[in-house]
Amino acid sequence: MKSVLFVALGGAIGSVFRFKLSGWFLHETIGWRFPLGTFAVNVLGCCIMGVLAGLAVREDFFSADARLFLFTGIIGGFTTFSAFGLETFYLLRRDEIAVAGGYVVLSLVCGLLALWAGFSAIPHQFNK
Repeated sequence: MKSVLFVALGGAIGSVFRFKLSGWFLHETIGWRFPLGTFAVNVLGCCIMGVLAGLAVREDFFSADARLFLFTGIIGGFTTFSAFGLETFYLLRRDEIAVAGGYVVLSLVCGLLALWAGFSAIPHQFNK
């Protein structure tokens, strides 16, 4: 139960931070066609994930509870793209190039197909 609370609290913090930061970018880039807010959140989340992962792996800096709170909670609430990036990074570090490539391609293609399928499943009268 303690683990769930750590993740829930961290997730709330990360989600609010994502909401505020992407909202700020949206306000500052009105009229842009490029989704800079989401892009910035994803890149910043990956950078923060890299710093934290470096501290965790190289320095054994965080307890198990702190890792749940920071990685799964705050960063996971901020952006799950950072988890995708970290997993891909670890695959590449282990020289599992084909697995990493497959993971990237399948994640993108299957994610977009799943989004299309879910969107298409809604009857037309709701798509107005």
